[in-house]
Amino acid sequence: MPKKPMVILTETMFYVLMAFGHGEMCGIDIADWIERTTGGRVLIGPATLYTILGKFEKEKYIREISVEGRKRTYVMTEKGKEAYQTELDRLRLCVGDAEAAAKEGETK
Repeated sequence: MPKKPMVILTETMFYVLMAFGHGEMCGIDIADWIERTTGGRVLIGPATLYTILGKFEKEKYIREISVEGRKRTYVMTEKGKEAYQTELDRLRLCVGDAEAAAKEGETK
């Protein structure tokens, strides 16, 4: 039976796609962007990053656009943009549910 495509992204997967929203990037650019953006709260090691990039390339969320020695540069595809937006919408709903539940708890 074929594997299902990724439905829910991990935190690091989400941040990798978020990074691609700012243009084409190589692995070190992505790791640096995530560290800067999160103030160091989210750090991604090379093994995790390249595993994610491999999965994203296989799912066609990103595509390689250049190779210079060991440096590979990628860009997000339309499918990747859709996956990012779907996860962003899901997370917004989660936060909305949490805020509504907190307000409900305050009234009891």
